[in-house]
Amino acid sequence: MSLQWTAVATFLYVEVFLVLLLCIPFISPKRWNKIFKSRLIQTIALYGNTWFMVAIAILVFLLIDAFREVRKYSVTEKVDLTNNPTAIEHIHMKLFRAQRNEYIAGFALLLCLLLRRLATLLSQQASLMASNEAFKKQAEGASTAAKKFMEENELLQEKLQDAGIEVPEAGKPKGGGVQEENKTLKEEVKTLKQELETSKKALQKSDSDVSAMKKQAENLTVEYDRLLEEHSKLLASSDKKSD
Repeated sequence: MSLQWTAVATFLYVEVFLVLLLCIPFISPKRWNKIFKSRLIQTIALYGNTWFMVAIAILVFLLIDAFREVRKYSVTEKVDLTNNPTAIEHIHMKLFRAQRNEYIAGFALLLCLLLRRLATLLSQQASLMASNEAFKKQAEGASTAAKKFMEENELLQEKLQDAGIEVPEAGKPKGGGVQEENKTLKEEVKTLKQELETSKKALQKSDSDVSAMKKQAENLTVEYDRLLEEHSKLLASSDKKSD
């Protein structure tokens, strides 16, 4: 394997490791978000888009080159080489290497895009979870304040009745000031509950997206292991023919 393809294969192994690391279930999106927002990662991210585009361009170029090599050595069906077994073996070896390089470049390109998408989804999920908790605390605070205000209002009405002061009908004060405040508080609680429900739906959608990406990454890893196994078998058969 040449130096450039050794580097691409190493890059592919690193990508597989990072995808498996991001798919670990017991590391929460909040912790990943803290890692992504660390000073080191932020420093790397300053040039991350440039590096990402350069890596994509290189992998696309290598994929096209590997595809060209596969077409170049796929001539055994078009050219009669039955009288030259050495040439057939040489062409098969070149074709095998070209197909191997094509798979390596293709999977490296796919996992590069997958890693970027996974990191984005994990950050979005962490943000949604933080918003969900903030809305929940705000709604609970508003609900507690409304209940406390109503209890104080009832206690005040009882004291007024005990003092012999006439209380408006149904325990409602004149002017409707307290009633309006109660109504406003109820509307605020209702609004906060609606925002909380919207945040929960968005969080569930983000969870489903992350689960789908994790499942896709696991399928890609299984497929890559299968291809490595086929590569080992083909390499062994090629060594036997050379012997």
